[in-house]
Amino acid sequence: MKLYNDKSDDQLITLYVDGKNEAFDELLERHKDRVFMYIYHSVKNEELANDLFQDTFVKAITTIKQGRYVENGHFAAWVTRIAHNLIIDYFRQVKNENLQSTDDTDINILNRKELSESTIEENLVTSQIHSDVRRLIRTLPESQREVLVMRYYKNMSFKEIADTTGVSINTALGRMRYAILNMRRIAEEHNIALTL
Repeated sequence: MKLYNDKSDDQLITLYVDGKNEAFDELLERHKDRVFMYIYHSVKNEELANDLFQDTFVKAITTIKQGRYVENGHFAAWVTRIAHNLIIDYFRQVKNENLQSTDDTDINILNRKELSESTIEENLVTSQIHSDVRRLIRTLPESQREVLVMRYYKNMSFKEIADTTGVSINTALGRMRYAILNMRRIAEEHNIALTL
């Protein structure tokens, strides 16, 4: 591995794509502790953290081998984002498995999910989603960002938005539509989950 320790992450990825498997071993060695600790602090279970850690690097390898990794000098952030999304997927799956139908007469009607407090995991996921949405909003062009903030954060009608910005209602609607489309596209490109 010392053969590659002077290479950047992107250089190592290029070498790995060219068939030098040791280059990926160096990448793994560089980032394994940080990624594992991120996962472990999120799930608080060593066995689960190990599983998610392995899934993270399997997904990273698959994405690189398929030529879908975009070199941008941020491999550590990218692989952490994969781990983050796998953690969210795990909590979402657990949540779905714990939901019960109220049609079953043996179930207490008051023992319902919407009547209970959120779990720590749900709060973590919700907080991360809100953070991701704010980051995505900051990437939008000013005109789209302005309309989106007025509509969703200030609860303004499209007529009020049009009056405030000095554009037609159709233009305000169009800007909102493009803002949402752009956020979805960026979220997909960066593997960001925006729902619980």
